[in-house]
Amino acid sequence: MAAWGRRRGVPANRERIALTSAECYIVHEIYNGENAQEQFEYKLEQALEAQYKYIVIEPTRIGDETARWITVGNCLHKTAVLAGISCLLTPLALPAEYTRYISLPAGALSLACAALYGISWQFDPCCKYQVEYDTFKLSSLPLHTLTSSTPVVLVRKDDIHRKRLHNTVALAALVYCIKKIYELYFV
Repeated sequence: MAAWGRRRGVPANRERIALTSAECYIVHEIYNGENAQEQFEYKLEQALEAQYKYIVIEPTRIGDETARWITVGNCLHKTAVLAGISCLLTPLALPAEYTRYISLPAGALSLACAALYGISWQFDPCCKYQVEYDTFKLSSLPLHTLTSSTPVVLVRKDDIHRKRLHNTVALAALVYCIKKIYELYFV
């Protein structure tokens, strides 16, 4: 009955929370000399390694680079999952003589994306973060103290399930591709 008074379409857990200074770190855009860009990068690295829940990046260049890096990692993850699923589901949807033309390249793409993600992104502290766009969640952050009008806000999220998903799907696609190649050339 408590949900009757709430607006429609807004989840019940959307109450504001107060953040402590240990949960949010702001990389301020303050130029203190010639190597300010390196100082910004160093502060960002420290914040990533300290595993703050929220990281606000005020310098535009570093914020954009970080957001692009996270987007590329997300793209590799999604491509690995979708290509792997298409590899595994193609034999169910197409006749047997056509499945190898779609499932084998899709399986190779899934394996390549999962391997590239594992090599390049898995140990990067940035892979634990996602760019936050939700204005309601952003309203609880201390963004009023910033000098930049377009900061990039990173939120730390657990990615263990995401890694398990794309690794499992890519491994299943690899097993299917090896089985198909064996059937095509050795049987």
